[in-house]
Amino acid sequence: MPRPRTHDENLRLKLLDRAGELISADGPKALSLRKLAADVGTSTTAVYSLFGGKTDLVSALFSEGFRRFGLRMSGVSRTGDPVEDLVRLGVAYRESALADPHLYAIMFTRSVPGFEPAEEMSEQARATLAPLEETIREAVADGVFAEVPPEVVIVSCWGLVHGLVSLELNGNLPEEFTVSEAYETALRANASGWLRR
Repeated sequence: MPRPRTHDENLRLKLLDRAGELISADGPKALSLRKLAADVGTSTTAVYSLFGGKTDLVSALFSEGFRRFGLRMSGVSRTGDPVEDLVRLGVAYRESALADPHLYAIMFTRSVPGFEPAEEMSEQARATLAPLEETIREAVADGVFAEVPPEVVIVSCWGLVHGLVSLELNGNLPEEFTVSEAYETALRANASGWLRR
């Protein structure tokens, strides 16, 4: 009978989540492979077996964050109304960030000095924004949105969502700010602002 595999996908995900939490809470210097293994109840051998080392572990964190993010974004059903679709995509963006805040900084900031995603990883990350890009490009091409370069609308929408989510994750919003209501209101106002007059 073959030996059961102990270095499986479940352990891999536990290690990734805990590594992200350590970096998120205390910075990249807190990521010790020995501590990571102990926190998850495994050995450093398992960490090396699954990831190869700290650099590969950070690369895996980046890829896993965008894998999860991409699933949420691609899971948003299109309504045919670009304003409504942009609101839905913005809500999915926020839900993804709130579900995995420990991965968000690794995905969208340079929180780990010296880490540069490989070209194919950057392409994977960019592909997760395809639903946003497609919605906007179609709305501009169909004359629903203003006749401006689609990239202007894409980056503006992404910037609004990213900024609000980052403020929320970092605890920089005023206490009286009801995030979910105000967030959707801001998304709708932004998307409506691109409609052709």
